[in-house]
Amino acid sequence: MALAKKSFETPDETRTPEKTKIDVVAFGSIKAARVTLEPGWRWSECIKPVVGTDSCQVRHIGTVASGSLQVKADDGSEIEIGTGDAYVIEPGHDAWNAGKEPFVGYEFESLTAEKYAKP
Repeated sequence: MALAKKSFETPDETRTPEKTKIDVVAFGSIKAARVTLEPGWRWSECIKPVVGTDSCQVRHIGTVASGSLQVKADDGSEIEIGTGDAYVIEPGHDAWNAGKEPFVGYEFESLTAEKYAKP
């Protein structure tokens, strides 16, 4: 496969936990995801019941297309990521959309795109 493209408008997979939409496109073992988090979304309320861990245990690498997200690491450090930001968020965190608009981010960590918000 020298060249390939897919649209997030027709993803290979869509997951929809509470206040969450995850669209995944796959190119063999390489996967990417568009993550949409509605206002009021919080990892510990919407995803924790699905995965059963105390905090998010996946690594996120991506960019923010719109909205903003607060992220608090298990060590107490905290950041806000917003439109135009690129980010790396290591395992061990909670996050929430405290804004009035959906957060839309694109994730490029294949394992995260494949497994995020799955039991």
